[in-house]
Amino acid sequence: MNLNVIIEEHADGFVGYPVGLKDVIVAEGDTYEEAVTNVQSAIQFHIETFGMEAFEGDDSVIRVFVAETAIAV
Repeated sequence: MNLNVIIEEHADGFVGYPVGLKDVIVAEGDTYEEAVTNVQSAIQFHIETFGMEAFEGDDSVIRVFVAETAIAV
């Protein structure tokens, strides 16, 4: 099963979270690879705990786009 995962880089490490699963699932790591591994583990645990109810309904995410935009502040 393939899921889309967002990985954000912060000053103190990386944070990852999946798209298309209910509830909050967040993992972190000191490196990109560690964050990916940790979020995979968190997703697996979440699905094992909640089964198919862990997934969004029929309107689940098909594709994820990351866009950058500028705003005036």
